[in-house]
Amino acid sequence: MREFIVEADGGSRGNPGPAGYGSVVIDAATGETLAERAEYIGVATNNVAEYRGLVAGLRAARELDPSATVRVRMDSKLVVEQMSGRWKIKHPDMKPLAAEAARVLPAAQVTYEWIPRERNKHADRLANEAMDAGKRGEQWEASASRAGLDARVRETPAAPEPAGPPGDAAAGAAKAREALTRSHRAPAAAQAPSGTEDAPATRVAPATRVAGAADGQAAGSGGDEDTTKTRADRRAARGVAAQAAVTEAGPAPDAGRAAEGGPGVTPSVGWGAAPDLGAPATFVLLRHGETPLTPQKRFSGSGGTDPSLSDVGREQAERVAAAFARRGTIQHILASPLARTRETAGAVAARLGLEVTVEDGLIETDFGAWEGLTFGEVRERHPEDLNAWLADPEAEPTGGGESFAATATRIAATRDRLVARYAGRTVLLVTHVTPIKTFVRLALGAPPESLFRMELSAASVSAVAYYADGNASVRLLNDTSHLRP
Repeated sequence: MREFIVEADGGSRGNPGPAGYGSVVIDAATGETLAERAEYIGVATNNVAEYRGLVAGLRAARELDPSATVRVRMDSKLVVEQMSGRWKIKHPDMKPLAAEAARVLPAAQVTYEWIPRERNKHADRLANEAMDAGKRGEQWEASASRAGLDARVRETPAAPEPAGPPGDAAAGAAKAREALTRSHRAPAAAQAPSGTEDAPATRVAPATRVAGAADGQAAGSGGDEDTTKTRADRRAARGVAAQAAVTEAGPAPDAGRAAEGGPGVTPSVGWGAAPDLGAPATFVLLRHGETPLTPQKRFSGSGGTDPSLSDVGREQAERVAAAFARRGTIQHILASPLARTRETAGAVAARLGLEVTVEDGLIETDFGAWEGLTFGEVRERHPEDLNAWLADPEAEPTGGGESFAATATRIAATRDRLVARYAGRTVLLVTHVTPIKTFVRLALGAPPESLFRMELSAASVSAVAYYADGNASVRLLNDTSHLRP
């Protein structure tokens, strides 16, 4: 199904006064401008002009594809909140316009998002062109527009071409180092002020949380039900030689120092004149709630008994659903095909009024003959296979399960497909321990042994954002605050 972005604006020189609107329809997958609409509407208020722009943009989207989903972006908080149903419409001039906008496409196909004025320049310029034409006693004509269908290309410097798939750490670190070096060489007056709001993807978000595994943590990556290792096992896992990431280029030599402002690099707040990359595709990664196997620390992958949630797990699912309902940011829900993830996703979907799409690529690793066993039982029965598995991401569990390398390949392909499909959207992915840790590992460009150094609790929330230039930003890891009373 196609997805369009409609950006709309309206203005009035006098409020009320001579007024006009502008609308643009953009292909969400490619960023290509598909249609422009603008019109001088005579004497009207700003809000009426904004609503007229919305109606025109929705109609243009319907003409292109009546089955497409549409994401409306406007800098009018009033219109966005009213059309989202959160604010009442009291003004008599706006009620019929809002009703008209609601009739253009089915409500399930349209969502609304507020954006700052500076990110709505294309529609704003079209509205001003329409008002200028009205002042001359004319109507706006597309053939005479200075905005043009390539306005975005002329207005915004092209983002650098990614050297790898979204989340490629080597390419991202190289861009970060280049930006930092430019900032270090530039005069102080040319650097971005500390209050810069629209920082590019390579800037570390203030809300980023970092989690590490201390010796006392359950550090196992052993699938859905994390297994607690002995101290010796944990030390062995930490001593595994660094491996190149399976489907990524791996961390650049100076990646850590560049990000942290190490020797020879002076970090600045913001990256100066970097392009506005737009809203990222944000994956909110939810591990399912507890099953009967979880407190027993047993391997539970895709090759086992496919347990459902326990009573504790169902309560966890309800708590996380309530938390997402309060935040109100989730736009789509995808789930692994296993019972525990579908049940967890269903609880969230019921609260948010959304549907669950099953995504096979989010399934847990197959742990072969280890399914249903504790880590200690695997150590006792298959010691050589376990040691190989801890040391080599290509090693498979006993009995022909799925290696971490194969899981990484599968998750990277799933990630790339979903990033393209949900560009600029916030998507809840309800999945399992190994897939979530792999999403995070690939985003960070961390080596495979990092899987053993992350704690991931049942019903925990993590998040990764993927930007248009190929960079990724880990926003959250193992948040369980919603489970506390």
